[in-house]
Amino acid sequence: MTVHDLSRRLLLKGSTFLFASTVMPKIAFAQAPGGRLVVAADSEPKNLNPAIVASNGVFFISSKIVEPLAEASYDGPEGLAPRLAVSWEGSDDGLFATFWLREGVTWHDGQPFTSADVAFSALQVWKPLQNLGRLVFANLEAVDTPDEHTAIFRFSKPTPFQLIRNALPAVTAVIPKHVFADETDIATSPKNNQLIGTGPFKFAEYRPGEYYRLVRNEDYWGEGLPKLDEIIYRVLPDRAAAAGALEAEEIQLAAFSQVPLSDLARISKVDGIVVYTKGYEALTYQLVVEINHRRKELADLKVRQAIAHAIDKDFVVNTIFLGYATASTGIVPKNAPEFYDPSVPTYDFNVETANALLDEAGYSRDANGTRFSLKLLPAPYFSETRQFGDYLRQALAKIGIDAQIVNNDSAAHQKAVYTDHDFDLAVAPPVFRGDPAISTTILVRSGIPAGVPFSNQGGFQNGKLDALIDKANTTVDTAERTELFKQFQRLVAETLPLINVAEWGFVTVARSNVKNVSNNPRWAVSNWADTEV
Repeated sequence: MTVHDLSRRLLLKGSTFLFASTVMPKIAFAQAPGGRLVVAADSEPKNLNPAIVASNGVFFISSKIVEPLAEASYDGPEGLAPRLAVSWEGSDDGLFATFWLREGVTWHDGQPFTSADVAFSALQVWKPLQNLGRLVFANLEAVDTPDEHTAIFRFSKPTPFQLIRNALPAVTAVIPKHVFADETDIATSPKNNQLIGTGPFKFAEYRPGEYYRLVRNEDYWGEGLPKLDEIIYRVLPDRAAAAGALEAEEIQLAAFSQVPLSDLARISKVDGIVVYTKGYEALTYQLVVEINHRRKELADLKVRQAIAHAIDKDFVVNTIFLGYATASTGIVPKNAPEFYDPSVPTYDFNVETANALLDEAGYSRDANGTRFSLKLLPAPYFSETRQFGDYLRQALAKIGIDAQIVNNDSAAHQKAVYTDHDFDLAVAPPVFRGDPAISTTILVRSGIPAGVPFSNQGGFQNGKLDALIDKANTTVDTAERTELFKQFQRLVAETLPLINVAEWGFVTVARSNVKNVSNNPRWAVSNWADTEV
């Protein structure tokens, strides 16, 4: 099928995806070697630069263009595979981390990749601008570059190399100094959406509401890679449309469960379609009930315990997630064995216990059977978070709590919860990224400024918990640091700043002629250099 045939089919279906007048090259829809991979994308990031915005929506596209120092691996040493760095080492005192960089790498504009690019990215972007890097590199004071292929990170306080190592895939996307150094405001630069990287694919074109197009980097450092000629991200905001587009062969791959879970049983039986549940182990999503502790009733631990006891986690896993999830025991997921502690206190589903706790707390029922009312805001990002919001409202009604659901779009939800604190309970899907210090401790650490998304905006404060987090962040000994985080998760379970309900990875659905799918723990947000059609 040529690009003209593809355009005509999509146009007849009411799509504005690709028009015959496009400047896209007229290559076959599927050919070997090479070929074009057409992928479903359900969002259009406002900033494509992963060095600034470390999120899966950004990584999904930009990870093919911009590379980190290392990527997650199923079989690599310490769960990592080299990318722009070929090896790394931390000092015993936690004050230095040395990276030896890959030689012979060039940027997409032909300029050489050097240690100066790493130093610039770390000091000018990751530390001051990036949502995750500002935590990991909080104590970074300099990056020495003794030669073009060595970068030595110097820290003002001991910084655990365990943290740095675990953060490499998500936090260390390297951008070119010669492109960004003269920008007065890197965060708002238009260059963030016309990325130049070192990755296997180059940014070629973006048509809002229609598609992103990436093309093969002929000068990629990986021998014989990439195997694709082109990747097209077709914008499909309606997730329900992905299954039909796959069956009609208008797209060849949908990641991040863009095919709804309710369609998987049927589509898995379609000839020529494969369902993958691997490839998300390093991207564990957690279904969490966020709590506004400024509300008098919710500041009472017994009330929070009652809410935890009112939630039937097995029902949530089997009915909302259709079995594609597991019940949480705490703030660290089960598939993080380096840190996971199975001995944390848990709250079994027990409506009788929940009601008894509320009685003990002094919240009796009125004539209508209601103890008090709460404002409940389900995150709008996934159907599962919205469905859980409906379930939670019903579960709370059984213990006399009247939960009034407020549904917002993404922008309004984030403003209400993380800036205005205009909520009592909220449903959130934070991501565990390999280390509790990365986007996990921030969920419960006090003193987070208003406006920081996916953080403790509920006003919870616990000095002992804060001290554990701070100590772990400067503890260099790996065994000692791991034990501190086990204490951390036990204390979170005891004090319930939030309630962890379930944890899940996503599902990828692809045509069977797409090869090398889901072959690393961050596959959907890795570089796809060896993926082929």
